[in-house]
Amino acid sequence: MLLEIKDLTVYYGVIQALKGISFSVDRGEIVALIGANGAGKTTTLHTISGLIEPKAGAILFNGNDIVKTPGHKRVGMGIAQVPEGRRVFPDMTVEENLKMGAYSREDKDYSSTMSMIFERFPRLKERRNQIAGTLSGGEQQMLSMGRALMSKPDILLLDEPSMGLSPIMVNEVFDIIRSVHEDGTTVLLVEQNARKALNIADRAYVLETGSITVSGDAEDLLNNDAIRKAYLGE
Repeated sequence: MLLEIKDLTVYYGVIQALKGISFSVDRGEIVALIGANGAGKTTTLHTISGLIEPKAGAILFNGNDIVKTPGHKRVGMGIAQVPEGRRVFPDMTVEENLKMGAYSREDKDYSSTMSMIFERFPRLKERRNQIAGTLSGGEQQMLSMGRALMSKPDILLLDEPSMGLSPIMVNEVFDIIRSVHEDGTTVLLVEQNARKALNIADRAYVLETGSITVSGDAEDLLNNDAIRKAYLGE
């Protein structure tokens, strides 16, 4: 088991955002978290990556509870997050953004990783000296993903990677996610486009107002009438 969440409880002030949720991600899987806005999906990712401290519960990564581990050290342990809204460093170049993704690595010779990123994202190679804030939304999403991959993570946390992108770019981003997974990176995917998420995931969990209400194989959820009605627009 690569990642195991046990009875995770999170509050924002007096509001309970996560109500003792438990789930797991096996090494080599794509696991999707789907649900409506405000369900707790982003809160879950932020808690795993160390941006939010839970009130209770455990986060086991490679068998070790990392609840008390600072977020920057979690990156070094193999957890990388691609945040919602991309959040590139807008005044830095593409290449400088990518180098920032490698800051936690003990080995500072990351040229081979950079070459791999440029091979996977040829547009980033073409724009390596361009200021990141001038890229299109889709290119910024690629840059955000590339920056996360520079840390050579064991697990990639993706938060709404299709948000604000054209349908063509959404397809391209999901192709990249599939490619990253095929190269050996485990993926935990938060995505409001439930159909896209379930089509590439191995398993999925449905979050509703801070609780996991449904879980199972992604294909089974795709064929679940209640899920189709609530999240697939059918």
